[in-house]
Amino acid sequence: MTGLTVGELGEQTLIARIKARLPPQAPGLLVGPGDDAAVVERPAGEEIALTTDSLVEGVHFDRAFVPFEALGHRALAVNLSDLAAMGARPLSCLLSFGLPEGTEVRDVDRLLDGFLAVAARFKVVLAGGNISSSPDVLFVDVTVLGSVSRRRILTRRGARPGDEVWVSGELGAAVAGLEWLKENRDSGFGIRDSNEDPRPDEPGLRACVERYLRPEPRVRLGLALASHRAASSCIDLSDGLADAVRQTSEASRVSLVLDAEALPIAAGARRWFEARGEPASDRAMAGGDDYELMFTSAPKCRRRLDAVRRLGGVRLTRIGAVERGGRLAVRRNGREDELPPGFAHFR
Repeated sequence: MTGLTVGELGEQTLIARIKARLPPQAPGLLVGPGDDAAVVERPAGEEIALTTDSLVEGVHFDRAFVPFEALGHRALAVNLSDLAAMGARPLSCLLSFGLPEGTEVRDVDRLLDGFLAVAARFKVVLAGGNISSSPDVLFVDVTVLGSVSRRRILTRRGARPGDEVWVSGELGAAVAGLEWLKENRDSGFGIRDSNEDPRPDEPGLRACVERYLRPEPRVRLGLALASHRAASSCIDLSDGLADAVRQTSEASRVSLVLDAEALPIAAGARRWFEARGEPASDRAMAGGDDYELMFTSAPKCRRRLDAVRRLGGVRLTRIGAVERGGRLAVRRNGREDELPPGFAHFR
């Protein structure tokens, strides 16, 4: 049975419905939703960091297997990951979306459930946004504002020869989870009706699916790296490790050489790749949506990294080294190979 749609509810009533879910007195928000623009308070002595990202149906997600709650989670989490890579603390955000007229109001509510849950966890204030109709696909656009001390800003361009390459968490889980979802999309998930998560039988694959649906932004880790000045460069793994290595190499004008055997590949992802006869290390390097942090650090900062581990609350693994030049390579079994390509739009 079809529920009330946004076309039937109307724009202004939908906006009022969303505003009713927001805290009445958000800290740092001087003017909030309802005016032509939001006004937020700037923390004393800090600079403003801004990032934006869009999720477009058919490009970044498929409603056949991505529940609306997970879509809301992803929409904010992927932006927070960008701030984490800069060492910035999240403050506030803007949420905009385009909705086909037949979108059910309860699905918008579910999207907000996921979005606001992440916002509450990371103390992000929803300061405003925009709603428009979309003739075909659903899209969600988020802008997040953060703050960071000028002396603690992390960028991609600080890697130096002699530095070590590190990565947080595990790799490959999200792409393995996405592939399982695509392969099983027609097997009766019932996402459009029940809005429940699809559940593989194998626990490792369940973790991979969850990793794709609800990425974990490494905000605590980014703040810890910045506050301890433990990283010379940093980037988040939105489009895969291989892409992050290329971006860092280009920005810093250095070579990055990875050790294939050192890569912390998620167990469920490794089994998934190997069952298909694919090199797990190549797939983990090329796959996107991990939203871990890759950073470089001088060997003399090892003690600082010990403190970062405690504060960041996530596993850190040394996966390579920074060298002179501009080559990108991965070492395995005593030989050196080219780095696999990462994800890119329009390719």
